[in-house]
Amino acid sequence: MTDYATLAGGCFWCTEAVFKDVIGVESVESGYIGGDVPDPTYKQVCGGDTGHAEAIRVGYDPEQLHYGDLLDIFFATHDPTQLNRQGGDVGTQYRSAIFPENEAQEREALAGIQRAQADQDKPIVTTVEPKSVWYPAEIYHQDYWETSGRSNPYCMAVIPPKLQKLRKSFAARSKAVVSA
Repeated sequence: MTDYATLAGGCFWCTEAVFKDVIGVESVESGYIGGDVPDPTYKQVCGGDTGHAEAIRVGYDPEQLHYGDLLDIFFATHDPTQLNRQGGDVGTQYRSAIFPENEAQEREALAGIQRAQADQDKPIVTTVEPKSVWYPAEIYHQDYWETSGRSNPYCMAVIPPKLQKLRKSFAARSKAVVSA
């Protein structure tokens, strides 16, 4: 059985790369959620006028990986204290947000924020937003790190430090560390 988590933590290329390296994750799809324009395009979402966030939809095996563990990784691998931005990416489309699938995930999301806040000096601004329509991003955004990211200077500057943090802080959860 596969469960799903929908998370927005800035650029979806960067969050996708992190979660593809997590044991128990079966799939990661980049897309858009939380807006009010049907079938938005990347260009529309980047313009900041649709209300959507760049996000990932993580399919995971709940026998191997708990939703709370996914949230702990999420909070550790992006900056949840930046409002409507991650680094140089600015706008509501880059907000830090969790889109729970059900009430249990909503409770866990709120608990995850509290756990993460204990490790932060600044307030966490991550929102817990209602589940809404999920729109997969265009095909060229899927598996971006593996297909195009290593030749993209932005990705080379942002993704390796996130992967290092995952592999250091969550070594037992990293496919790269466990298989090494």
